[in-house]
Amino acid sequence: MIHQRSKPYLRVISALLLLSLFFTACGQATNKQTTSMKTDNNTTIQKTEKEWKEQLTPEQYYVLRQKGTERAFTGALLMNKEKGVYKCAACGNELFTDEMKFDSHCGWPSFDKEIAGGKIKTVVDTSYGMRRTEIMCARCGSHLGHVFDDGPTETGLRYCVNSLSLEFVKADNKKESMSNINTNNATANANVDTITLGGGCYWCVEAVYKELDGVIKVESGFSGGKVDNPTYKQVCTGATGHAEVVQVTYDKTKTSLDEILKVFFTVHDPTTLNRQGADVGTQYRSVIFYRDANQKQEARDVIAALEKEKVFNNPIVTEVAPFDKFYIAEDYHQDYYANNKEQPYCQLVIRPKVEKFEKVFKERLKKNKSSL
Repeated sequence: MIHQRSKPYLRVISALLLLSLFFTACGQATNKQTTSMKTDNNTTIQKTEKEWKEQLTPEQYYVLRQKGTERAFTGALLMNKEKGVYKCAACGNELFTDEMKFDSHCGWPSFDKEIAGGKIKTVVDTSYGMRRTEIMCARCGSHLGHVFDDGPTETGLRYCVNSLSLEFVKADNKKESMSNINTNNATANANVDTITLGGGCYWCVEAVYKELDGVIKVESGFSGGKVDNPTYKQVCTGATGHAEVVQVTYDKTKTSLDEILKVFFTVHDPTTLNRQGADVGTQYRSVIFYRDANQKQEARDVIAALEKEKVFNNPIVTEVAPFDKFYIAEDYHQDYYANNKEQPYCQLVIRPKVEKFEKVFKERLKKNKSSL
């Protein structure tokens, strides 16, 4: 991770990275004609904007494809109480069920969670002078709305969605009964868990977990600090108290927390306080943010076992702390290694860690690495 206290050669690399990102962004902005999105199950929807215009109404196109917002309290599904499933209006991807919907009094349909399985993609939205988390259909890339962490239910989330982005299918119109849908969804949710880990530069840690079989989603961001919605620049000062972290969502039928933690301790040095290599500062601390008593105990058990076996020459300084909030980092930090493999930092710092992981866990790699 490049930061202000880096050695001179790293500052040169930082400048090169920024230039590369600038020109890459400009190139993408001028050539965006066809939508091609890849989801966790490799399903893609590819259509030109002309085709989307032909398929959607002008109002739907404005919201779904141009990231517009319908006026508050005008959506047809705002007060809908019927049993059924809410789908993406552009491609039919199932996103929410009626059991996830609640009255938020914000003027738009609101949900406290999504159907499991990577149905929704999140990106940072800095429009209108605000920093929000946009939600998009992971199958076709259409704009749905935004997600906030002020929800009243146990998830703490509020998916605020435009009615125009949704198609509602009543339970009676489904071939499968809602009882089966809800049962399957409950089972899927029970098999999915999330852990938040800090092991230095999140570019490095994210790249590793992207390859582990059973991992559904990895997001780079910040946790453990005292500033709401911090920017990368703010975190780099070390003043916010946040650590660079990855939020790992995984399928417990394919991997386990024990394996997730073993990978964690394999690809970073847990014995150096507030640093990883040339990256120095509290933002680079080694930390495990647990969500429940089981995660807390398992983290402590793994650390105790490593200490007992004297795997490391020095004492482990990894912090085990309760999870509070996760703030996703700016867009260009996501999938950084996959998108910038030829950059010097990726070549010199990230790739050796990825190669070490691939060697130690070679039997646990995802079969189709090219899709990562």
